[in-house]
Amino acid sequence: MLDLNKIKKAYERVLGVVHRTPFAYAPILSELSGYEVYLKKENLQRTGAFKLRGAFNKIASLVASSEDKRGVVAASAGNHAQGVAFSAKHFGIDATIVMPESTPLTKIQGVKEFGANVILHGSNYDEAYAYAVTFGKEKNFTFVHPFTDEEVMAGQGTVTLEMFEDVDDLDALVIPVGGGGLISGMSVASKALKPACKVIAISSAGAPAMKKSFDAKTAIDTTSVRTIADGIAVRDTASETLAYILENVDSFETVCEDEIAAAILFLLERQKVLVEGAGAVGVAALLHNKINLPKGSKIGIVLSGGNIDVTMLSLIIEKGLMKSARKMKLLVTLMDKPGALQAFTDILTEVGANIVQIGYDRTSTDLEFGDAHVSVSLETKGVEHQEEIRQKLSEGGFSFKEEH
Repeated sequence: MLDLNKIKKAYERVLGVVHRTPFAYAPILSELSGYEVYLKKENLQRTGAFKLRGAFNKIASLVASSEDKRGVVAASAGNHAQGVAFSAKHFGIDATIVMPESTPLTKIQGVKEFGANVILHGSNYDEAYAYAVTFGKEKNFTFVHPFTDEEVMAGQGTVTLEMFEDVDDLDALVIPVGGGGLISGMSVASKALKPACKVIAISSAGAPAMKKSFDAKTAIDTTSVRTIADGIAVRDTASETLAYILENVDSFETVCEDEIAAAILFLLERQKVLVEGAGAVGVAALLHNKINLPKGSKIGIVLSGGNIDVTMLSLIIEKGLMKSARKMKLLVTLMDKPGALQAFTDILTEVGANIVQIGYDRTSTDLEFGDAHVSVSLETKGVEHQEEIRQKLSEGGFSFKEEH
């Protein structure tokens, strides 16, 4: 069984290799929420996520016991893969990572940079996992599971030890949940050291298996997952981690995709911190009032990783600007004659709306003869500014639709 001694032993193993990440007070979040908020920045870990802790502890324990040094195999689309690859390189053993065929090139390259062999197989994690297990048996390699292995869980539990050393009177820990390895290790350490400290689990509504299992008190699998928080996009519930969650977690909340995206943008813009979707769910829960504690409570939120794909980041920024009324997209119909476009842009100049993109279409089949469509993206200054733009365009006789 996983216990505090095993977690402390894991900490001895990872010390000096795994980076002790900052656990910093967040004044803006504290003021907004009414809590005293601290952020554990595992996005600044050596491989960009907490997963290094568990992977390193597992492989270190294998090497120490001389179980075998022939090699390890893992299935992962990202953070666990890099943790295993880094750790195997550290100990000079072979590592093979099976990744879904749809894995972004940047993540594949990140694993290869640590010297691991990458096999692309399957359309999703579950297919990659099945192949990795078979591959490991054929090669007689040790399979390093991303969350059900107790040595992996123990390594993840070292996050709690650091948080309690830095702030010894926390009232609650807010922890992302996918497969449950992180919260299993952290909650065991928390309940052993400070039983009164609440453990709050946060998952994506698009990956509901663990939340459903928590509510039903039994393992429930789902047929699919769909979330921008790919680090916690786990389809099936592991009974090993569910047992620790049922024993130690005080409450379990979910956040939707828009809430996760808003939290990523908030952390980037207001806290100057870059996180991936999984790393933002705790802050998303805080910003959208999903955490119910007495005001003034000291809470520690784990930013579990920062390995976000840049194309996803650009999409999140774009959607966030639209949602916060700092960007506006219009499709305007005007007469296709000299001066009509200038009359339209004169109104935008009058209200101080900056054009960032514009297109002119006079050939669309849904246009009346003599009309044209102008598609325009505008930088705006909030809800009131956008309402002023709508009013001025209507007064000017322009027909328009907003695009979202």
